[in-house]
Amino acid sequence: MSESSVKAGPRLLVCDCEGSMALDADDLARACDARTGDPSTQLCRRQIDRFQAALEQGGEVIVACGQEAPRFQELAEEMGVEAPLTCVDIRDRAGWSDEGAAAGPKMAALLAESRIEGVPTPTVTLNSDGVCLIYGPSDVVFEAATSLSAQLGVTVLLPEPEAEAIPPVFREWMIATGRITTANGWLGAFGMTVDGFAEAEPAGRGALRFGSARDGGQSECDLILDLSGGAPLFPGHEKRDGYLRADPRDPAAVSRAMLEAAQYVGEFEKPLYINLDAQLCAHTRSGQAGCDRCLQVCPTSAIAPDGEAVRIDPHICAGCGACTAVCPSGAASYAYPEQSVIWRRMEAMFDGWRGAGGGGDMGLLFHDGAGLELIAASSRFGRGLPARIVPFAVNQTTQVAHDAMLTALAMGAAEVVVLLDPAKREEAEHLIGQVTLANAMTAGLGIGERRVRLIETNDPDALEDALWVDASAEIGVEPITPLGDHRSATRNAMRALAAASGQGVEEIALPADLFPGGPPYGAVEVNTDACTLCLACAATCPAGALLDNPDKPQLRFLEDACLQCGICAHTCPENAITLNPRYLLTEEATLPVVKHEEEPFACIECGKPFGVKSTVERIGEKLVGKHWMFADDTRARLIQMCDDCRIKAQYHAEDSPFRLGERPRVRTTEDYLSGELDDDDEPTRH
Repeated sequence: MSESSVKAGPRLLVCDCEGSMALDADDLARACDARTGDPSTQLCRRQIDRFQAALEQGGEVIVACGQEAPRFQELAEEMGVEAPLTCVDIRDRAGWSDEGAAAGPKMAALLAESRIEGVPTPTVTLNSDGVCLIYGPSDVVFEAATSLSAQLGVTVLLPEPEAEAIPPVFREWMIATGRITTANGWLGAFGMTVDGFAEAEPAGRGALRFGSARDGGQSECDLILDLSGGAPLFPGHEKRDGYLRADPRDPAAVSRAMLEAAQYVGEFEKPLYINLDAQLCAHTRSGQAGCDRCLQVCPTSAIAPDGEAVRIDPHICAGCGACTAVCPSGAASYAYPEQSVIWRRMEAMFDGWRGAGGGGDMGLLFHDGAGLELIAASSRFGRGLPARIVPFAVNQTTQVAHDAMLTALAMGAAEVVVLLDPAKREEAEHLIGQVTLANAMTAGLGIGERRVRLIETNDPDALEDALWVDASAEIGVEPITPLGDHRSATRNAMRALAAASGQGVEEIALPADLFPGGPPYGAVEVNTDACTLCLACAATCPAGALLDNPDKPQLRFLEDACLQCGICAHTCPENAITLNPRYLLTEEATLPVVKHEEEPFACIECGKPFGVKSTVERIGEKLVGKHWMFADDTRARLIQMCDDCRIKAQYHAEDSPFRLGERPRVRTTEDYLSGELDDDDEPTRH
C-alpha cells in the first residue's frame, strides 16, 4: 500500500495486533486527515523501527495503540523528539469484536475524536500537613496509629472511654475520647464538634484514665481515618477528599485505608469541575422559593443557598455533574471539560464515522472510567462491542443530560446508551429522569419510545447481552452541528428530529412528576378571571419569561425562556398561575404571546391611561360610600385619578393636611415706624 496522498496532516501508524484486528489503514487515515502506510503486525516490538522512522521524519505522529503508549512515549524521549505524539486505543474500545472488519467506522470515529484538543481546566489547591485524626475502637486504632505515626501527625479519638484499653508503652501521639457529633470541611481543613471530649491522663500506671469530659469540644485536622464502623460523618463520603472510612472488622480494608492516608501529605490540585453563573440562577426571588434541583441531587452537599442564588464549594464538589444535568437555566455548567469541547468531540466522532462509510444505525455509548474497564474486558475476553456501538468517554456519566442525548440523535445516531456503574446508583436518580425526559420527547415526535437506554451493570457479560440486540431503526435526520447551552442545543436537536419525523408535531406533553423538580420546559397558564394584572410575576421572573408592557395593562409570556421554576406561581397573590410542563416546537415558543390584557382606565382629570379599568372599578365598588376615607364624591374621585392628578387634588383640597392656611403678610420696618403695630404684636416669622 502506498502512502496516503494526504500530506498536510499527521502521520498515522496502525497495527493489527498480531492479526487479531481487521482494519483498513486508508479509511482510518482519512478519518483524521492523516498520512499512513502499510499496517503493522507488531509495531510495539518487532516493527518498532517503523515508529522510529516516523518520529525521525518530524511532525505529529498518531499511534493507534493504547496499551503500549508508555513504551512509545519513552522511546520518543530517548530519541529527543519533541513533536506531538498521540496514542489512541482503538483495540480495547472497538477493534476486538466478533464482527471483525465491520468495526472500521468505529475505529475511524475514535481516531477522529482524538484529534480534538481540550481546554485546560482551572484548579483549586488543597494543602495537607498530614495532621490525622484516627477515630474508632482501641483494638483497631492503636495499631493504625502506631503504623502511621512515622508519616503523619496522629491523634486517636475513642468513641467511648475504654477502661481496659492498653496503648503501646512508647508512643508519640495523643489519645482522647469523645463522640463526633458534627463534621465539616475537606482535605487540609476538617473541623469537628466532639461531645464527651476528654484527654487521656499522661500520668499513672495500668489502663488508661481520662480527665473530666465536656461537650462541644472543637477539633481540626487535615484528614480523618474513620474506623468506627458507625454511620459516615459526611454525605457522599466516598467523594470527600481526605475522609477515609473502613470497616474495622475487615483488616484488608483497614490496611488499604491506612496506605491511602499516608499519601495525603503535601499540596494537591483539584479540578474546578463546575462553572457557576449566579446571575442565571433561579433559586429564589424576593423571598419566593424557586428552583432547587441542584440542591436535591448533590450527593456531597457541596451546594448551599446563597441569597437569591446558590453557591458551590469547589473544595467539596466531587465532579459528578448532577447539578449541571438538572440545571434548567445553564447557571451551573460542567467545566471538566467544558460543554464546547464535548460538542467538538462528538462532531469529530460522527464525521469520522461517516467518513469511513458508517451508516445511520450508529449507537453512541456514554461511559466513564468504570465503563471503560467493562468495555476493555469485553473487547479482550468476550464478544466485544457491536460494530455499530461507538464508545464516548466522559468524566462521569452522571453529568450526561437530555440535551446531549437528543443532540447525539440529531447528529445521526440511531440510539443513545448511557452506561452506569451500580455503585453510583444512589446518586443517579436524576439520570433516570434525564433518560425519561429524552424518551418522552422522542416518543412525542413519533420516532420511538426507547431511543435512549440506561444500562446499569459492572459485568462485561451483562453489558454484551444488553448491546448485542437488533439495531434501532435509522432516524434519517439531517445531521446538525451542536452548539450552545442545554436549552439552545435541545431546541436545535428537536427541530432536526421533528423535521426527520415528518409528522408535524407542534406540542409534546412532558411528565410532570419527573425527578427532580419536574421538566425544565413548559408554559404558564393564567386564570384571567383571577388575575388582576398586578405583574408581581413579571417582576420576579428570573429568566424574563414573563413580561409586562409599559404601554398597556398586559402580561406576556416567552415560553422558550421559561424554566418552570415556580417562582411566578408562588409570587402570585391571587393564585392565578399554574405550570404546564410541555415542549412547544412551533415558533410561538420563541415569541412573546399575550397571556392576559385589559383596557386601561383613563384619568378623569387629565385623561392619561393608568391602571386596569376593571381593577379601578372594583376598588371603587368596595370603597366608595363604605369607607370613611372615601365617604363623599370629592374623595371618591381620587380613586379615578392618576398619581400626578391625585397628588394635586389632595394638595389643593380644603382639608388637605398639607395646607397651613393663608400666610401672613411679611412685616416690614415701615409697619413699625407708621405705628400700625402694637407692642404686644409678635414679630412675623420669615
